[in-house]
Amino acid sequence: QVQLVESGGGLAQAGGSLRLSCATSERTFRSYTIGWFRQAPGLEREFVAQIYWNNDNTYYATSVKGRFTISRNNAKNTVYLQMNSLEPEDTAVYYCAARLGVASMTGGSVDYWGQGTQVTVSS
Repeated sequence: QVQLVESGGGLAQAGGSLRLSCATSERTFRSYTIGWFRQAPGLEREFVAQIYWNNDNTYYATSVKGRFTISRNNAKNTVYLQMNSLEPEDTAVYYCAARLGVASMTGGSVDYWGQGTQVTVSS
């Protein structure tokens, strides 16, 4: 069973920053592509960013490119999503996601989800 434990959500002002964390086991960390999705009220869940376990290659949704950064901490088996220049449109529940292997999640193919963490950006 793969567990993804998210933390770091909260309230920020427009233009501010937040950092989300997704902690998992070493086995998962070293064999799964890990990423982030988000879901705003009334909208479908959408891809945000992902990072491959084998080479740290990253990919971002157009809406967050240049503002968000996904990274890995090998010592802590944790993936981070640094969110800068936040906008009210970034308000959503953010979900950590994992897919086995070196496999893209941009199309929504995900093997495991975290429980979600709320991010609210005020104008």
